[in-house]
Amino acid sequence: MELAGRLARIKPSSTLAVTAKVLELKAAGKQVIGFAAGEPDFDTWPHVCDAARASIARGDFRYTAVGGTPELKNAILTKLARDNGLEYEASQVIASCGGKHSLYNALQSVVDPGDEVLIIGPYWVSYIDLTVMAEGVPKVVMAREEAGFKLTAAQLDAAIGPKTKLVIINSPSNPTGAAYTEEELSGLGKVLAKHDVWVLTDDVYEFVRYDGERPRHLAAIEPSLAGRTLVVNSVSKTYAMTGWRIGYTAGPAEVIKAMATIQGQSTSNPSSIAQAAAAAALSGDQSRLGPMVEEFQHRRDYICERINAIDGLSVAVPQGAFYVFVNAKGAIERGGFKTADELALAILENALVGLVGGTDFGSSEHFRISYATSLDQIERGMDNIENWLASL
Repeated sequence: MELAGRLARIKPSSTLAVTAKVLELKAAGKQVIGFAAGEPDFDTWPHVCDAARASIARGDFRYTAVGGTPELKNAILTKLARDNGLEYEASQVIASCGGKHSLYNALQSVVDPGDEVLIIGPYWVSYIDLTVMAEGVPKVVMAREEAGFKLTAAQLDAAIGPKTKLVIINSPSNPTGAAYTEEELSGLGKVLAKHDVWVLTDDVYEFVRYDGERPRHLAAIEPSLAGRTLVVNSVSKTYAMTGWRIGYTAGPAEVIKAMATIQGQSTSNPSSIAQAAAAAALSGDQSRLGPMVEEFQHRRDYICERINAIDGLSVAVPQGAFYVFVNAKGAIERGGFKTADELALAILENALVGLVGGTDFGSSEHFRISYATSLDQIERGMDNIENWLASL
């Protein structure tokens, strides 16, 4: 018996694959440093954990509504109004089992076979495969490194074609950390307003921004997009809740209803306990966010300085998220490698540092490092990389 043919069109997540390899080597007794996982190393906030314990104490062990409890939906609505200036009703939001699940449901709801999904590269690894799983056609338009990995309005306008159904905007970006200014978002918004396309904003890193920049949301800057914009977010990165698996989407009621139909036939509701925790995270005290972002910025500054001091490597300083997308062209050529993926594998095997080659992000000359780990780990990892590259 053969497996389903669709499996030949999608691939495993490269970030998860490297993380699994790092864990495998650690289990074998190797002192491996992991720079692959996009996961804050901070603990989930105490009041969020308290909310989960209270939910357990109340006996909240039953199914909830498919799209989330009233408590969580109200918290999402409050958050969107407070932080993004976006007003929605309960019928216009849905909670899902993580941000990736939200993206899956969204693409399944609006993309038909043959529809183009415009993806800005370098891009998060799963955008391509989520599009393929919806039987859409990924159309990648690459942002230039010299432009900070940000797409211009003119590039976007030229890339949108008659088959384009959906445009995905991710700011700050995984893997580059590129973050659009309000002026840049306004330019993109004016282009999108001219074209009859769906817009999906992946906002999971919205609060991990540096240097004081915090623009309004694209849908607030260009209100004409509201009726065809899907706002996707999660509690994973902002609140160090990756394992709690709660994401959410806001958008037109008919799309949210469609997403609930898909979710109702797959996972049903997210965990009831995790929903209570997420509601507390979104509606409660936000004061721990500032110190966490300050620590990420400190790590960013250190790792960029270290990378740019290594012969054969360079990096554009990111404005957000907790990744650097390292240009390794010089090191690739000096070491006789074909791609940054080969170099990344060699670094794992020889320097015992796990990072992710850039091919699945859209560039074979880059690799991604996550600095969502302690400064001590970053120092040791960069020492290992620098020493091994110097031996080539």
